[in-house]
Amino acid sequence: MQPVMTIEEVHQFLETDFPQIHTDGRVFTVTDITPGSVSTRFDPSKRHLRPGGTVSGPALFTLADVTAYAAVLAHIGPVALAVTTSLNINFLRLPKPQPTTCTCRILKLGKRLAVIDAAIFQENPAELVAHATATYSIPPR
Repeated sequence: MQPVMTIEEVHQFLETDFPQIHTDGRVFTVTDITPGSVSTRFDPSKRHLRPGGTVSGPALFTLADVTAYAAVLAHIGPVALAVTTSLNINFLRLPKPQPTTCTCRILKLGKRLAVIDAAIFQENPAELVAHATATYSIPPR
């Protein structure tokens, strides 16, 4: 499956339709769009940390959701009403307070549903800090 939006187009759509994700400044940046996948960089700030100084679970959950949404958009176009119907996340390692990457791979892209696999890592893509799966509902055209 070929992407139909560029990184710049996805950023513009998010800025216009979901400006709230950048309330405290941009922390999510789409870094790569390839056939069937999207990668996003997350630059956590102090508000994204939990006691003990690690990146919080809700911040990683948001990273997975934003990246999965970007993957769906990049492959179907700017459809604001594509919505998360489920997202399951497993936390595997304590994430350090540093840049974090999420790479989402589209497992299935149908007319009504998209199923996404999300790998969240920091320095080494082979050492995941979290893994998620998401399903998105795509509205009829």
